[in-house]
Amino acid sequence: MKKYLPCLMLALLPWAVTAQTSESAEKLARPKLVVGIVVDQMRQEYFYKYYDRYVDGGFKRLMNEGFMMKNGHYNYIPTYTGPGHASVYTGATPASHGIIANDWYVRKLGRTVYCAEDSTVTAVGGSEKAGKISPRNMLTTTITDELRFATNKRSKVVGIALKDRGAALPAGHLGDAYWYDGRTGEFMNSTYYGNELPKWVRDFNARKLPAKYLSQTWETLFPIESYRQSVEDDNEFESPPIGKEAPVFPYVLPELMENNGGLGMISGTPFGNTLTLDLAYAALEGESLGQRGDTDFLAISFSSTDYVGHAFGPSSIELEDTYLRLDQELAAFFAHLDKVIGVGEYLVFLSADHGVADVVRYMQSENIPAGSLNTRFVMTQLRGYTNEKYGSGDWIENFSNEQLFLNHQLIKEKGLDLAAMQRDIADFLLRFDGIKETYTADDMKRLEYTTGRKNLLQMGYNHKASGDVLLILDAAWLTNSTRGTTHGTGYTYDTNVPIVFYGWNITPGFSTRYATVTDIAPTLAMLLHTRLPNGATGQPIGEIFGRE
Repeated sequence: MKKYLPCLMLALLPWAVTAQTSESAEKLARPKLVVGIVVDQMRQEYFYKYYDRYVDGGFKRLMNEGFMMKNGHYNYIPTYTGPGHASVYTGATPASHGIIANDWYVRKLGRTVYCAEDSTVTAVGGSEKAGKISPRNMLTTTITDELRFATNKRSKVVGIALKDRGAALPAGHLGDAYWYDGRTGEFMNSTYYGNELPKWVRDFNARKLPAKYLSQTWETLFPIESYRQSVEDDNEFESPPIGKEAPVFPYVLPELMENNGGLGMISGTPFGNTLTLDLAYAALEGESLGQRGDTDFLAISFSSTDYVGHAFGPSSIELEDTYLRLDQELAAFFAHLDKVIGVGEYLVFLSADHGVADVVRYMQSENIPAGSLNTRFVMTQLRGYTNEKYGSGDWIENFSNEQLFLNHQLIKEKGLDLAAMQRDIADFLLRFDGIKETYTADDMKRLEYTTGRKNLLQMGYNHKASGDVLLILDAAWLTNSTRGTTHGTGYTYDTNVPIVFYGWNITPGFSTRYATVTDIAPTLAMLLHTRLPNGATGQPIGEIFGRE
């Protein structure tokens, strides 16, 4: 009997190989389409704050049928739009990918540069001023780049946003990006991407949708008295549009356009998100995304939530209404993907580029410690101090992003110790109310911080580009704040943002484990079987793959 066993094994071998090959093929499968969604200025809290008013197919669908990391955070300072989009898609912090702010001072140029600026390119569509844009300042690859490499560039990548940085950075170095030009009311890009817009973009622009949306009045979606998650509509905390005395509904957009950016005003209304999704629908059809046999990637950034949030704050009816509208529009978009791509055939992730601070005046009205740092006063005092101690001179070159840039050339000419001067100025700045901590560039270069906000500073610190003295303000303090609000700090209101995956190969669930936005791209790399972005420092989210 034993002599027949080898023959039996040989007879079974093709089946075993076929089964193994089939299993391997299943493991190497990819979704037809990946949809990356970044909601500009979205706190994790907004999932719950407005939950009762959400429809079943929008945010609730992601929450209940996706996998959510409830304790997701940004792991660096400053929390701004440019660094946020770059970090989500590179899996790295500004220390590695180089987008250290929206704008930052460059000593050798003697001026501030914009995160997505590129003087070597020109506008394609739109206006010339809005066309000097590309991802070249981002120093590492993105997950969208790596998907393109993995398929020998057969995969298509399309980035869409009102903000140029919200489109160009997620699309990476190898994708196509389209952003909104408020001067012309058109979506455009630059010669970095080619010499003309695709026909589907030109056809979209010909529809003149911005003018249509701005011809209406912004009323609340539901009766205004039902907005129980917001403060009273008429208050002293919010910043109304120019030409309107109070920040109250309704907003008659045709009457406000002329003094509020013309066609660019749509960015500060919920209809900017509508316009963004309109272009996403057009991209799906125009590029046949997810319908060509290779995995494609559609990166969408919703910018209007940020514009509305800055002007009115996180406790406003305006912001609540914006999220309720976006929820309904996402529900319709997901239903469209179900129909065009197929249920379970596409993968979605949703996150934010940062959170937001509460309006300082509102916090003070509720007896919460808060304040506004008058940076002009601080800089005047500092210049007086340095002139008295070190002699007359322009010792301070620039103050921006809560970082101080000293005049290195003057310090060298006077034979002074740069590190000692950094420490001296850092100590001087601590005398001002609202400044909690100060760190020097020498600290950032010599020491390794592993915890606390000093670690967040270091993860956002670039040895070549960052300043000499770095400030951390007290919680709930902002710089030069009157009405409205902003973001940028390392406190939880700015760092705690959504991280949720839904759809293809995602089992519903949640975790309260601390996770970071730099974990998103490595997780996608594992799901899509691509290389990790080359500067990635985040780790794949194990819970997505069924392990803690």
